[in-house]
Amino acid sequence: MYEWSDTDLMFRDAIRGFIDKEIRPHVDKLETGELPPFDIIRKLFATFGLDEMAREALTKSLDRERSGDAAAGAKEEKSGGLGGAGSMGVIMNAELAGVSLGLVASLGVSLGLAAGTIRSRGTLAQKERWLPGLVTFEKVGAWAITEPDSGSDAFGGMKSYVRRDGDDYILNGQKTFITNGPYADVIVVYAKLDEGDSSVDRRDRKVLAFVLDAGMEGLTQGAPFKKMGMNSSPTGELFFDNVHLTRDRLLGETEDGGKSDGKSSAKENFAAERIGIASLSLGIINECHRLCVDYAKSRKLWGKEIAQFQLVQLKLAEMEIARINVQNMVFNAIERTAAGDRVSLAEASAMKLYSSRAATEVAMEAVQLFGGNGYMAEYRVEQLARDAKSLMIYAGSNEIQVTHIAKGLLAM
Repeated sequence: MYEWSDTDLMFRDAIRGFIDKEIRPHVDKLETGELPPFDIIRKLFATFGLDEMAREALTKSLDRERSGDAAAGAKEEKSGGLGGAGSMGVIMNAELAGVSLGLVASLGVSLGLAAGTIRSRGTLAQKERWLPGLVTFEKVGAWAITEPDSGSDAFGGMKSYVRRDGDDYILNGQKTFITNGPYADVIVVYAKLDEGDSSVDRRDRKVLAFVLDAGMEGLTQGAPFKKMGMNSSPTGELFFDNVHLTRDRLLGETEDGGKSDGKSSAKENFAAERIGIASLSLGIINECHRLCVDYAKSRKLWGKEIAQFQLVQLKLAEMEIARINVQNMVFNAIERTAAGDRVSLAEASAMKLYSSRAATEVAMEAVQLFGGNGYMAEYRVEQLARDAKSLMIYAGSNEIQVTHIAKGLLAM
């Protein structure tokens, strides 16, 4: 049975020390959006040497690819939605999620989705061009697929499009709910290819992925939205008005399937993102559990600690059951990823559905256990409840996860 190693636990304690010193004092500013999360993330990277490790790993990977041995490092480059560093990546994400979920969202989208897509789909030249700044978090990445009228129907409802302009392309359209969108330096954008053939249904047109840089003519990055939760992660809209894209910005630099297939690229990211939701859910459950146990031991009613009341004990017991179940899901994903056993989209959807629901239920019960105090921002379970709810929508709503799970079952 998988368990956290001594090294994992030492790393967890070090992360908790960093959080207590560098993040908790700034949570209020992060929650209001006054303080963007990026400098804190960069400080985290510098403190633990993550930037240098990422730089060295990328250098070795690119050297292998230049020598024609790109496949040798493929396995170690696959994060499987676990943060890119196996158990330690899970621990970091979970611990951060318990204090400021938005930090993990901004970090995960930049590294896992933006950089990850370029790493898996880009040419060597594209990797050399964009990855050095992204993997060290010197530059912030965004991954843009969602649109105002598409939502869960990401491909069919997509209206953003590119048209060929000689060897280049012209991009028009709009994206919304884009994590890091307002401040991103590098943006991976998905768009339909409009070849001017009216006989081809718009829903069936080819999807291509491009890499844009902030400041390009015709690209507008909207201001951050005001949200219910995950407020430490800036989310906004992107607008494309005749953005001129040279062919070297097309991921894979070819339209002919393979690495240039935007639908295949996005589906890979969907699975990884949904697996990652389980570790974020675990972080929220752990923090709620800790806060509730401490509160139950210190809060007194009728001369007794409320921990002595059976109904409070029931709440704590159900939180513990949720913690064990979600942790076991995470452990299973760590083991399978390490063994090279890919988690299917249906399985990833099941993990996402269960864990996000469990985290939301635990967080809402934490608010209830705290009573009036739980409704006050000062006690933090209020923030955890708002953050947890976002996990039921983020990475595809829970309703759409049911469809993916059922499709996986019926295909057997």
